[in-house]
Amino acid sequence: MAIVSNVRLRQVLTTAMEDRSRAIQDLVFNSNPVLRILRENDRFKTYEGADIRVPLMIDKMDGQWFTGYDKLSSTPKELINSAVFTPKNVAVGFSLTGTELLANEGSGKIIDLLDTYMENAESSMQNVMEEAIHGDGTGAGGREMIGFGGAIPIVPNVGVYGGIDRSQVAMWRTSYYTATTDFPDIGTTFDVTTCIPMLQTIIANRSKGNRYADLIICDTKSYLTYNRALTAIQRITDARSATSGFDALSISTPAGVVKLLCANGVGTVMPENTVYGIDSQALEIRYHPSRNMVPLFDGDGARPINQDAIVQYLVWNGEMVLNNPRYTWRFNTTPAAA
Repeated sequence: MAIVSNVRLRQVLTTAMEDRSRAIQDLVFNSNPVLRILRENDRFKTYEGADIRVPLMIDKMDGQWFTGYDKLSSTPKELINSAVFTPKNVAVGFSLTGTELLANEGSGKIIDLLDTYMENAESSMQNVMEEAIHGDGTGAGGREMIGFGGAIPIVPNVGVYGGIDRSQVAMWRTSYYTATTDFPDIGTTFDVTTCIPMLQTIIANRSKGNRYADLIICDTKSYLTYNRALTAIQRITDARSATSGFDALSISTPAGVVKLLCANGVGTVMPENTVYGIDSQALEIRYHPSRNMVPLFDGDGARPINQDAIVQYLVWNGEMVLNNPRYTWRFNTTPAAA
């Protein structure tokens, strides 16, 4: 039952959200360089069921050299297991009273009213996702998506991620480097002279074949140091990233070229003096197809029993998953010379 007599106002909140759901997905996920690149690389994947399970190769077979009557080993091994992630929900809600809807009857006015609320919901969702990307999953009482703070921790051998205890499973650990202590042959200060050799050393040590951290995310201070370390002819902007709206420096390393981006912007929550090295083939966004920036309620939206109002939510469900930590790392550039 509609709260106003004008049939044109029925289901207007849900219709507005449904019409814009694809645009909202683009706006939210393209506003962050990490999410944008993951979308371009087809790393947004759906899931079904109660949890998100990622099959893992947790061990490998042993080879054996032999001759003659040597006994061949056949020791059984458990090779496959799963990391298990709990999907998270995030919602941005708004409401309108029957009085507001009545006062805005007419196609022009009501479209303006809803556009204002929808734009605010989109902006709020951008901010929430941005905070979660750099968080550790402990926000909102553990209901928040696990971001880089949890997936790429400062102490790699502590904590549980995806149901796996890092202290017990060495292959499930990322790496952590500090400019002041981990590069004695290069220097103890992160500056325009040492920043690129330090990066190249990390990549060389944490790569194998064509797998390495090809996506580098920096705070502003660290990014400016890299930018100043390159001569004008070396300062090449990655063309593909430029068309995405984000300028990425291309830097040659022993494993291949890496894209280096700055996590800048008003209200950024990127930790200072921090560089993330991400193997983009190992990072995914898993989401439920029924809750991918869509209205939470059908029809006119939720209606309070004793109030003349409608409330609706923009909702998303999923988790960010690092399914192979081996080539991903975190670099503390303190003190970064900006």
